[in-house]
This record gives sequence, C-alpha cells and structure tokens, in this order.
Amino acid sequence: MSSNESTSNSPAPQGDPEGKPRNPALLVVLSLALLAGLVWAMAPGRAKFEPAPLRTLPAGCPHTVRDFVPTDATEVPGVDLRSFSPAQRNHVLFRLNMEPCPCGCNISIAGCRISHPGCPHCKALVDEIVAAEARAGSSASGSPGRP
Repeated sequence: MSSNESTSNSPAPQGDPEGKPRNPALLVVLSLALLAGLVWAMAPGRAKFEPAPLRTLPAGCPHTVRDFVPTDATEVPGVDLRSFSPAQRNHVLFRLNMEPCPCGCNISIAGCRISHPGCPHCKALVDEIVAAEARAGSSASGSPGRP
C-alpha cells in the first residue's frame, strides 16, 4: 500500500462532500437571519397609538394660547422684602414666580408685575401674598417652637 492512500479506519474530514471545511461564521449568520425572519413573521401587528392632547381648547378660543412659564425674578417692583427673614423672602418670591397671574397673560405674578405694572389683578395678588407671609411670620415668631 502506498502512503497516499487513506485507510478506512481514519475519520472522514468534516465539511461538504468535496472535502472543503464549512465556515462556522456563515452558519451563525444564516441561523440568525432565519431566526429573525421567523420572529418577524410571528410578531402580531402593532397598534398605532397617538398621544392624547394635553388639554382641549374650548370652542372660540384662539389656538395660539401660550403655556404658563414661571419666572425667576428676585425683585418685584413695589414690594419691599427687607423686613422679612431670608426664609420668608424666599417663600414670597417662590409664590410670586410660580403662581400664574389670572389676567390671562400666562406669566407669573412677578413677571406680570414687572411687564405690566398697571395690572390690577397682579397688584392685588402681590399685596395678598405679602400680607399672608407677614401674618404667617408674625404668628410663627410668637409660638414657642419657632424663634
């Protein structure tokens, strides 16, 4: 026997019948592609949801209504905050910057007071907020739990 002949006891080379080895990366890619196609075919149809409008506008209202935007004013014309403690001053400024003015301008009370000094709504609200904080500060300072 010649050394070139294969014996029947040796294992056959792995691969296709021509003796070329298979590419494992190709098998992985092909398997993943078939699996993706199967998942895509079995997926149910997705519902097409749309978000609800944030708020509905009543009939007759203009559609260009601005959203409320708070301000960050540290001084408001006509308001003297020097008599308040720093905590009270912050509380008054917080309320004036975060509460919307009811006149329809859609800005904060402080912003309306700065932009529209003649607005009667914000003037009354500024006075009310300052008086409420003054009452809260005087009643809290008289209590034994707070200095």
